[in-house]
Amino acid sequence: MTLFLGWLSAVVAGIFSAHVLQKLCFPFFWRDLFFLLKVIRYGVRLELFKLTSSVCTVLDRFIQQAQRIPNKPFVIYNGNVHTYRDIEQRSNRLANVFLEKVHLRKGDCVALLMSNEPDFLCVWFGLAKIGCSVAFLNTNIKSKSLIHCFNCCGAKTLIVGSDLAECLDGTLTSLLEDNIQVWTMKSQSEHTHMHTLLDKLDAASDQLVPAALHVTTSLKSPTLYIFTSGTTGLPKAAVITHLQSLKAAAGLWAFGATEDDVVYIPLPLYHSAASLIGIGGTIHLGATCILKKKFSASQFWNDCRTHNVTIFQYIGELCRYLCNQPKTEVDKVHKVRMGVGNGLRQDVWREFQSRFGNIKMCEVYGSTEGNLCFMNHIGKIGTVGRSNFFYRLLFKYDLVKYDMVKDEPVRNQYGFCQPVQKGETGLLLSRVSVLSPFFGYAGSKQLTEKKLMRNVFVKGDTYFNTGDLMAEDQGGFICFRDRVGDTFRWKGENVATTEVTEILGLVDFIQEVNVYGVEIPGHEGRAGMAAVIIRPGLMFDGKKLFEHAMKDLPAYARPLFIRLQEVMEMTSTFKQQKFQLVQSGFNPSKISDPLFVLDYQQRSYIPLTDLIYQSIITGERKL
Repeated sequence: MTLFLGWLSAVVAGIFSAHVLQKLCFPFFWRDLFFLLKVIRYGVRLELFKLTSSVCTVLDRFIQQAQRIPNKPFVIYNGNVHTYRDIEQRSNRLANVFLEKVHLRKGDCVALLMSNEPDFLCVWFGLAKIGCSVAFLNTNIKSKSLIHCFNCCGAKTLIVGSDLAECLDGTLTSLLEDNIQVWTMKSQSEHTHMHTLLDKLDAASDQLVPAALHVTTSLKSPTLYIFTSGTTGLPKAAVITHLQSLKAAAGLWAFGATEDDVVYIPLPLYHSAASLIGIGGTIHLGATCILKKKFSASQFWNDCRTHNVTIFQYIGELCRYLCNQPKTEVDKVHKVRMGVGNGLRQDVWREFQSRFGNIKMCEVYGSTEGNLCFMNHIGKIGTVGRSNFFYRLLFKYDLVKYDMVKDEPVRNQYGFCQPVQKGETGLLLSRVSVLSPFFGYAGSKQLTEKKLMRNVFVKGDTYFNTGDLMAEDQGGFICFRDRVGDTFRWKGENVATTEVTEILGLVDFIQEVNVYGVEIPGHEGRAGMAAVIIRPGLMFDGKKLFEHAMKDLPAYARPLFIRLQEVMEMTSTFKQQKFQLVQSGFNPSKISDPLFVLDYQQRSYIPLTDLIYQSIITGERKL
């Protein structure tokens, strides 16, 4: 008996010691394990689709949900409830109109130019039901870019929302000359060459078209084209296959969302975050989503309270806009438990949770066209994802040394890239393989090839170049540092714009900051410059900003120039626009905004006059 008790005590002590050791050395072991098992389980399901050649697409899942929960609210828009059955029947009517009146056929590509509204989904699903691939067009698109988009994806039909029909006035002729038929979600049109759809819906059948039209046997079949929003150049049509759409649709589920959740989608549906993760995730769960035509910071929390929102999507600066709203006594009165998105800076993250409650913020990293995804399922502030030994086995990625001056990866004497050490910043590369394929861009093999790097570590290997500088700490947490193009070099040092932005954002009179680098004749690299918006009711204080920069920023990272702006230029995905600011430089005779320059003698940021500007250009003024 004594021997048994001794053994039992030893076992208990061993288990307790192992538990303590695990808590100390591997604090996230079980959370990582359960999350990874969840991901693997879903991955196995996708692999079975390949083996059986029977793919259950996002559309198939929606049709299943419409049969399983027909009366459940699927989309709530402007207070109007649209059930799964409502969207199913209306998309069926549109599918029949597309077949009989628009004369579309399986395999056609159709461009969609619509704002956020339930009919966006109905048109999307209606086209998918007859086997058409759909190209989502950015609603801010201009004439030159519009024609370019059609050339990329090969679409010969355009469906435009009723509120956007007038936007085509300058380009309708060009579209018709290119034999592109244009249909609008109206009952009648002022344009004789713009056909109408709504007047044909009532007579159309609401019965499902033959499944053979949309059934697919390959996960690699293209289903969408989503145009990436760059700060320069023409949009690129990223090929979205069923594999990518199914992976994205499982995102909310992977983070722990259920069919009882209510998802708030204020982002544009023409981008992957809202359409693939938001709508796709809602369908995967059988949940309900609140769809907004446009994000409104003033309406956000009232909407959340009215509709009992539990999960919201964010991107870019959306959370900062919410933090900039006037404080109220009901800031923490809501049921929101989770935010899913990307681009949340540490300072905003902390302020957001402090003010609005302990909402779990789940960062997702991954470009529309990329073959790699990181998910911060732990919710650690300032990180975009988490990795470990098992994740690396499944998804091969590396961080490699990057030369900021040459603007290219560092290669050794054998021509191969060099991995960085843990904690160091490096360029993120993702290996292209059977498990992680890269489908590229439609209509341009050159653009597709440009995103690939070959012979990275051994001859013959191929990696997708994300263009992002990242760092992975000792604990396996991954942090986004900057875009390669946004990082600049000054005084022999690399300056990460996001870090400077976060520090300047702590100054009390500053509401928004956009940091970038500008060229100065006779100087190597780029000097730091910050476009700033001042908080309402406050004034710019050059001395206070100088003291803050001196205290919290190294000499090379302190912005030499400040530009005050009324409005910050943003892309459609709430990312700060830098290109135009970089191009305009810091010449006070060409810029109407107030400009300031760092002055160490006066220990302040002082007005940048033409005289000072000339002294900088001629090299008289020491920088």
